[in-house]
Amino acid sequence: MTETVSSVCIYCASSERIRPVYREAAEKLGRLLGKAGAGIINGAGSEGLMRAVSDAALEAGGRVTGVIPRFMVHSGWCHPGLTELIVVETMHERKQRMAELSDAAIALPGGFGTLEELLEIITWQQLGLYRHPVVILNTNGYYDPLLRMFQQAADEGFIPSGGASSRSVARTPEEAMEMILPALLK
Repeated sequence: MTETVSSVCIYCASSERIRPVYREAAEKLGRLLGKAGAGIINGAGSEGLMRAVSDAALEAGGRVTGVIPRFMVHSGWCHPGLTELIVVETMHERKQRMAELSDAAIALPGGFGTLEELLEIITWQQLGLYRHPVVILNTNGYYDPLLRMFQQAADEGFIPSGGASSRSVARTPEEAMEMILPALLK
């Protein structure tokens, strides 16, 4: 019997105006996923951490499936060298498709879009709509304020007790891999 590794949805920034520590972590995660044989599902961006994780995974022999709305393709935001490209009509369709194609999700640092994707997938997980691991890669303590907000929401009764502590938080790409690989091996 051959074990296979499934795909991991990666949420992350497309900004180029970021410190090198974030790009280095994205590249490391991409290399680790590529070497492990886990496919990456992401937003098909041609810049920032999205490009860094994709390029590193591809260089390591991995595969990357990008899901992107048509308007972003027409705007030139699409990575030209992905293994597979899925063009959809809306941002909502993009997020749904990325979740459907993945067996785990990892959120790297990012802006409004990344934060929105992370909170949505956590909500889907809480509702039982996404039954896979969700890992927050807290590079350089980026997510510390959000994690404090999760704890505050739990303390005030807005989310279930333990809801904040049940989030898988990794400090390094290696820790993120340790959190998802047992769930990915079939």
